[in-house]
Amino acid sequence: MPEGDTVWRTAHHLHEAFAGTELTRTDFRVPRYATVDLVGHRVEEVVSRGKHLLMRTEAFTVHSHLKMEGAWHLYRRPRPRWRRPGHSARAVLENDHWQAVGFSLGVLEVLPREREADVIGHLGPDLLAPDFDAALAADLVRRDRDRPIFLALLDQRNVAGFGNEYVNELLFLRGLSPTRPVGEVPDVVELIGLGQRLLSANARQVDRSFGVESRVRRGGDDQRWVYGRAGRPCHRCGTAIGQGQLGDDPTRERVTFWCSRCQT
Repeated sequence: MPEGDTVWRTAHHLHEAFAGTELTRTDFRVPRYATVDLVGHRVEEVVSRGKHLLMRTEAFTVHSHLKMEGAWHLYRRPRPRWRRPGHSARAVLENDHWQAVGFSLGVLEVLPREREADVIGHLGPDLLAPDFDAALAADLVRRDRDRPIFLALLDQRNVAGFGNEYVNELLFLRGLSPTRPVGEVPDVVELIGLGQRLLSANARQVDRSFGVESRVRRGGDDQRWVYGRAGRPCHRCGTAIGQGQLGDDPTRERVTFWCSRCQT
């Protein structure tokens, strides 16, 4: 599932392939931007902001969000063989050596650079930014005093980069029920700091780790503490992992996993 670590790693690879080069082909396969042509534009950088990805030229930003199924693939030119169906391609970008294809992107748009704030200006502190401020993020989360901590951490306006998997795992590691109100969480700064360290470590590797390996054999399908493990025994106490839905309203519910014994 694409979360902040996946987007950071994607941006890192795209930056290595495209930064400082001119685009030799651009093909945007969404109706609103189908006629946009950025050939000849020089890519300055590719960066992530939370779960948003920004490819910047001097005048424009190609903004994408992977949502649930999206991915950017890099292929060596001149005759790449795509690893996903062509009908799912939403963008094809090339320079002299590389082709980048955005598949099943949840969001794709081409914006003037000065309009970037329209799409990322609402974001809280970026967990993977070099200057990430856990105290500031904690202050924003604490404003949701009566809101379940699960929802407050997922809210990108408070802190940018956590997704469903990370929040479920993080709350288990700190023994917090997903429904516990923010005002009853003893140390929000430490909680967010742990999440930032996990996200940062996993951004530099393909397989995510939450420290379960010391409990189970690595390589199996049980490499999470709670996420995706409904009905299975807790790695710590053996209690069956619960599953539910939690959201600010029925249209925005997200799946939760927890151990009723280890998390209160």
